[in-house]
Amino acid sequence: MSEKHLSSQFDTELGSVSTRVMEMGGLVESQIRQAVYALSQFSVEAANEVTATERKVNTMEVDIDRDLSSIIARRQPTARDLRLLIAISKTTANLERVGDEAAKIARMVRSIIQSGDLRSLPATELRVAADLASGLLRKALDAFARLDTATALSILKEDDLIDQEFDGFVRKLITYMMEDPRMISPSLDLLFLAKALERIGDHAKNIAELIIYIVKGADVRHSSLDEIESALK
Repeated sequence: MSEKHLSSQFDTELGSVSTRVMEMGGLVESQIRQAVYALSQFSVEAANEVTATERKVNTMEVDIDRDLSSIIARRQPTARDLRLLIAISKTTANLERVGDEAAKIARMVRSIIQSGDLRSLPATELRVAADLASGLLRKALDAFARLDTATALSILKEDDLIDQEFDGFVRKLITYMMEDPRMISPSLDLLFLAKALERIGDHAKNIAELIIYIVKGADVRHSSLDEIESALK
């Protein structure tokens, strides 16, 4: 079998796996949307849809990892191709964890709805953080599909916006709890939700770092923005 033919088969297999990663990303995005809708509309049905989708996301992660292991064993890729396969595996892991966070939100929403405490708290203000987190994940997936390092860098910079929203929301919840001790329990529930949204932003950031790893071969985890910008030059 010719080297060109082997390369063509590898590209086909890689393309198939990449397509399924994007499908998995789409499922996870839908989980986030449904989780936020469940919170804003007090919808148990929407919360149930999130947890039902979680099983499908978990299955996709296992299937993609199995296929990646098979490709590595059969093709023995080197250099950039191997980096890409490793990064795809890590991306699916991050997507699965985003799905976990969405499922946590859905389960907490069900609990809060049953308690009846939510209407007295600023739950709708989580929408801003939710939109930021969802938008960041979508941007990360688009950048991953195009291996766009410029967009990846912008994602790393934008992650601070979610952190700022989280900090502001925490301060507001502390005020509620100080003014009325009865709000402590429901406020802690909302704090849990806000933290889950912040983690979704963190996973989008992780995917952005993986894009830079694929293209430049540089592991920029725990690096400053200045160091990352230097690595991209």
